[in-house]
Amino acid sequence: MKRTVLTGAKVVRPTGVVEGGQVTIEGTRFAADDPGTPRGETAAGRTAAGGTAAVTDLAGHWVLPGFIDIHVHGGGGASFFPGSAEEALTVVATHRARGTTTMVASAVTGDLDDLTAQAGVLSELVEQGDLAGLHFEGPFIAENRCGAHQPALLRDPDPADVRKLVDAARGTARMLTLAPELPGGIDAVRLLRDNGVLAAIGHTDASYETTRRAIDAGATVATHLFNAMPPLAHRSPGPIAALLEDERIAVELINDGTHLHPSVLGLAFRTAGPGRVALITDAMGAAGMGDGRYPLGPMEVEVADGVARVVGSGTIAGSTLTLDRALRRAVTVDGLPVADAAVALSATPARLLGIDDRVGSIEAGKDADLVVFDGDFALRGVMRKGEWVVRP
Repeated sequence: MKRTVLTGAKVVRPTGVVEGGQVTIEGTRFAADDPGTPRGETAAGRTAAGGTAAVTDLAGHWVLPGFIDIHVHGGGGASFFPGSAEEALTVVATHRARGTTTMVASAVTGDLDDLTAQAGVLSELVEQGDLAGLHFEGPFIAENRCGAHQPALLRDPDPADVRKLVDAARGTARMLTLAPELPGGIDAVRLLRDNGVLAAIGHTDASYETTRRAIDAGATVATHLFNAMPPLAHRSPGPIAALLEDERIAVELINDGTHLHPSVLGLAFRTAGPGRVALITDAMGAAGMGDGRYPLGPMEVEVADGVARVVGSGTIAGSTLTLDRALRRAVTVDGLPVADAAVALSATPARLLGIDDRVGSIEAGKDADLVVFDGDFALRGVMRKGEWVVRP
């Protein structure tokens, strides 16, 4: 069995940062570390167990678990919805090369029949292991908070329509974002809960009380907290207070410097803790590309200076973020400990998706998904299931 050993790096493990740590990979999985393995420069060395291993000295670098993005729409000039299987694989490759070793394909609002048809296409990519599942962001959202979603295509979350989307995904639906104050909203949350799909509250005008009802009904995620919902007010706390204060809720945060002020991101981390924060990209097709015009579902988006906005309205339309940049910003701008950022980028989303038995941390027996950063937090390597996507 192929054996790879990484030595000398600061390794982020569930117990904390290990200085001068070692990571051992056998085949596609992490193995128990072998302290007798010599250090060397990408050379073959003898292990204490007597086998040969490709040994890489990563002194001065960081090794973190591979990133998991539960909310991403596109990248590399392509999108998940709509788009062909080939376009979807372009999105996957774009983000994988930037550290996202596991991702969920997110939809934007579209015609219900078009969404169900595309769900069938993408479910095949989930079944073959390219994606970790599907996320429907809309069409069951509030018109007043629709952001970069086509208002004419919005609808109330009738449980029959919600079930139609879930069934079209053939068991691969992982999350659905809705506004619980709409007619049928609370019943739809219960339906999602009963079918093992994460009910996410977002693009909503819900009151504090209605948000609490949705949480009690089974909602567990806040879609890009603070964005596309009423702001926090001292007499009308709205959904933000309800979502932040409840330990049953994991909150998505877009850390691109546009969607959130650093003080707001810090507030969310201090209130919820990294175990309840999932850093996401909410990326559209321009991620990994340059400025210009791109489609986002039925909408057209103009990207200028890396910021995506709907043509004609100026509304922010997702992001051009990749998770390697989110990590670097979290550590170098926001001042978060690397271990806390790693939890929000890997362990928390893995737990939400129910796949933390095989990904989300560097532990023996789990898939060998990891990222390598240098001392300035520039991405230098990406490994997925024991194979280098980007070799350090």
